[in-house]
Amino acid sequence: MKLKARDLRQLSIKELQEKASNLEDEHLNLRFQAKMGQLSNPLQLRIIRKDIAKVKTVINEKRKQEVLKNSKEISK
Repeated sequence: MKLKARDLRQLSIKELQEKASNLEDEHLNLRFQAKMGQLSNPLQLRIIRKDIAKVKTVINEKRKQEVLKNSKEISK
């Protein structure tokens, strides 16, 4: 399941953190399957890794936006 950044940007930071946690758990399970030789599609590992990176990138973007927003409010 490939995630789209534009869909992720609509979620809150808390929802994104939950999604990242779920993806990391799924990545761990896939890694175990790969080591045991039970993984049917090895590309799943790459897709999950990229999805985790996308989610973390969007989280950082949102945090930076909040910092900028707060700094502008303080300077007023």
